[in-house]
Amino acid sequence: MTALDRTDPEGAIAAAAKRCSNWGRWGADDVLGTLNFLDESARLAGAACIRRGAVFSLAQSFDMNGPQKGWRRRTNPVHTMLDTGTDAERGSQGFPHGLGGADDVVFMPLQASTQWDGLGHIFDHGHAWNGRRAGDVVTSDGDLVTGIETAAARIAGRGVLLDVARVVGPDGELPDGFAITTEHLEATIAAHGVTVGRGDLVCVRTGRLARARREGWNDYAGGASPGLSFTTAEWLHDTEIAGIATDTWGFEVRPNEFDDAFQPLHQVCIPNMGLFIGEMWDFDALAADCAADGVHEFFLAAAPLPVTGAVGAPVNPLAVK
Repeated sequence: MTALDRTDPEGAIAAAAKRCSNWGRWGADDVLGTLNFLDESARLAGAACIRRGAVFSLAQSFDMNGPQKGWRRRTNPVHTMLDTGTDAERGSQGFPHGLGGADDVVFMPLQASTQWDGLGHIFDHGHAWNGRRAGDVVTSDGDLVTGIETAAARIAGRGVLLDVARVVGPDGELPDGFAITTEHLEATIAAHGVTVGRGDLVCVRTGRLARARREGWNDYAGGASPGLSFTTAEWLHDTEIAGIATDTWGFEVRPNEFDDAFQPLHQVCIPNMGLFIGEMWDFDALAADCAADGVHEFFLAAAPLPVTGAVGAPVNPLAVK
């Protein structure tokens, strides 16, 4: 296990960023980061995981009953009807021959529910992915270089569920503040009898969402939570996975492992490693099925909504077994 010097967060972050940097690995113009690992052969390997045709949506709902509480002006989605059946009955829509219809609109932060973090979401000392100046990447016009649309046709391949909560947690759930280490990940991999490697899309279940469903949202969006330890940075880098997602708001353990730091694993993974991170995914139904049949690999299609210039975007991930 990598030692963690809690007294020097800035030094620890800088050292991990240097060790795990992928800057220049795919050329100076790269906009895909670790999605470069998810090539055609990796996608074919994912397709080979389809045996039964069973499909699971890994998305939470997108509605006003969601977890957001206003942190950094994030709100739950607001869904409004523009045309309704009542309008059609009254004949007020202006269509000929009795035609009527319904139409609607949604307002929401792009990271209100199940989503991918794009490569323009986090910076390290003013630098974005691949060493670019943050101000040259994201302006008031959006992410001009690594906007989430660059990943629109990329995130489909072999998914692996690591149900750490079921393997490590005493009741199938991990408590808040539980830091998932490399040892926990490897123990879960061994318990499931799977492999994790280049181009994989890793799904880590902590059980935090199941608890929120049972007890209420409370501080699910931003409060204490189980999550990945900062010490997993090298594992995330060395396995050459294409992306990783959790059933938590923040991906990494909260409170963070340093007293004076905020989301330090994000700071290493996104701008330095180029790793795609998914948050607030729903693995519960999939996890139950994996536990029942003992198969923890599947084809995963998880294309983000290609909002031009966005630094994150909603997704309805589909796991097909």
